[in-house]
Amino acid sequence: MEIFYESRQEVPVAEACDVIVCGGGPAGAAAAVAAARAGARTRLFEMHGCLGGTWTSGLLSWILDVANKPGLMAEIIAECKRRGAYAPRGGTDFAYDVEAMKLLLEDLCGAAGVRLHYFTHVVAAVRGKDNRLALVVTESKSGRQAWRAAAFIDATGDGDLGAQAGCGYGLGREDTGQCQPMSLECHFIGVRAADIEPFIGGGQAEPKRRLLAEMARAGVEPSYHAPTIFRIRDDLFCLAANHQYKVLATDAAGITQATIEARAELHRLVEALRRLGPPWAEMRIVATGEQIGVREGRRIHGLYRVTIDDLVEGRSHEDGICNVRFPIDVHAVDPARSKGFDSAGKRARPYDVPLRALIAKDVDGLLMAGRCISGDFLAHSSYRVGGDAVTTGQAAGVTAALAAKSGRTPREVPWADVKAAIGQLAALPK
Repeated sequence: MEIFYESRQEVPVAEACDVIVCGGGPAGAAAAVAAARAGARTRLFEMHGCLGGTWTSGLLSWILDVANKPGLMAEIIAECKRRGAYAPRGGTDFAYDVEAMKLLLEDLCGAAGVRLHYFTHVVAAVRGKDNRLALVVTESKSGRQAWRAAAFIDATGDGDLGAQAGCGYGLGREDTGQCQPMSLECHFIGVRAADIEPFIGGGQAEPKRRLLAEMARAGVEPSYHAPTIFRIRDDLFCLAANHQYKVLATDAAGITQATIEARAELHRLVEALRRLGPPWAEMRIVATGEQIGVREGRRIHGLYRVTIDDLVEGRSHEDGICNVRFPIDVHAVDPARSKGFDSAGKRARPYDVPLRALIAKDVDGLLMAGRCISGDFLAHSSYRVGGDAVTTGQAAGVTAALAAKSGRTPREVPWADVKAAIGQLAALPK
């Protein structure tokens, strides 16, 4: 392999602040709001032009495991309802209006005083004294800039910041390295909700089976064998029917090809349904996701590793900051064997994610939030969903703020202080 050596360059330090959050998805937005509300000067870096990540740029349109999530998740639900952007379909999980969610998250950040930086990539991390993360380097239209902070939060989803800082991590199955497939979503119009009611899903299995059969009748087989239609509002819908197998979140070329193939498949499925005639005759895709939905990337090593044993035993922890009730949900890694999902023969009971799983093991001053927290492959398949991402982000933000304001590292902040601060933010029993 040919090697090109970059010349040394001077990178200006643009600013020093209390907390820097890298990644503006559900976890990152929640982390930034929580840190700012706790009194920390907070900046958030996001590579897209909106907050929400897979919720918005990815058009996911459905939020899972929200029922017992006080604080910011409950606030987001209440605000979605107030803005007419909330569409439940049995149970407590719900669909939402993507454009309304973009504005809602920006409003929360703005009200809290978070400084947002869109179209900005975090490309390097530098440790200072005593193994403590000292600054991050970004690339944007403003060029290459460095930013100092007292505490940092990796909410990139794929653990980019942790890897750049030199942290150890897991990726994929422990034995094979295989990762769950990626999925691209699309929004469509041209059909009436009343006419496709039997195919509109949520958590129910039967509408998915009907939609799979309808696609077979149209002469197409989706790469995901549990295709789902979510109703967002009126006659606007989201279609989840795609799996892209054997792609790593760390492979840019692989993600590019997966996105191209996924977008082509969604159009192919919709065109096939259209040819069936009513009720699909006027079905039209109005948008596909700007980013493909990545289920798993790096899982950064933390002070505690959430494992399948935690799930099976339903473990609670003194420093539990998120109670997960979502099941083990492994989307098939090998399409030759299955194109659906399974529980790997295990059953999860409600369990806690402890704060220790959010604190990086190999470098001080760094927390994780969302799906890049410390855990194993099977545990990750449960806690990776939206409601839990927001809740881990909330805890990471509070802890980072307390650490920054007291001159301590996150691991040095007493749990009693964190619990009290989360309780104040989330109105939890103290």
